[in-house]
Amino acid sequence: MTGSVGVIGLGRMAQALIFPLIEKGKLQSADVIGVVGSDASAARLTPALPDGLTLVTASDPRAMDAWKAPVQLLAVKPQQLDALAESVGPPQSGQSSLLISVLAGVTLERLQKQFPGRVCVRAVPNTPCLVGEGLCGLTWGEGVTAQQRHWVKEAFEPVSEVLELPESKLDAFLALTSSGPAYVALVAEAMADGAVAAGLPRDLAHHLAHRTLAGTAELLDQQQLHPAQLKDMVASPGGTTMAALRKLEQAGVRTALIEAVVAATEHGRLLR
Repeated sequence: MTGSVGVIGLGRMAQALIFPLIEKGKLQSADVIGVVGSDASAARLTPALPDGLTLVTASDPRAMDAWKAPVQLLAVKPQQLDALAESVGPPQSGQSSLLISVLAGVTLERLQKQFPGRVCVRAVPNTPCLVGEGLCGLTWGEGVTAQQRHWVKEAFEPVSEVLELPESKLDAFLALTSSGPAYVALVAEAMADGAVAAGLPRDLAHHLAHRTLAGTAELLDQQQLHPAQLKDMVASPGGTTMAALRKLEQAGVRTALIEAVVAATEHGRLLR
């Protein structure tokens, strides 16, 4: 990977993407300029930065250098986008400028309208990227070259499985993969609370719930099982698991999860 990278919004997700590239030697820290919103954010982040990485606040004149880099990673909050776009001019004539946006609900059409002269990519990474176990959906804008596609995929692959998708599928992808960790966390919390109610210490209950979820996901993946197959493997006739599943069905857990994904998808479409 060659060339400099401007990171506009060096928050947790941007760090999860950029820092592994530096650690693996695929990107030089001196080639990265990060921009954050405030002095307080800069002071908080500075001790953890790789040596040589430049960090400035949005009010610093050097922040515009991030927009002059051949590659820009846009990772601000979606509600900040309009004001940000007004402050950024088009790239210099003849300059290659690739804008990678991780902003939820912000379409390629909007990006290309607000940042003319740049070729744009939408990326939808999820929170497990923070531990190198993420998923990332990519959609290519007009004019993205084969070399730029290779660069983008190489950037996300160290922390996630990368899938190339049409933009029409990104809302559902986000609802399942980006919102999904919250659903799983809610299930983990509820399972642990149930174990506490049944007499286990809370720390142990949380540990067991987390390991059970992680192990189950690994089993489904490694053995390529349909979830119903694994459920039937565990639930013996008249057994304790069947009694628990009956309660879950009575409470509408399956329907609630289905509707949660659908609701998140529909809400994502409203953000456009």
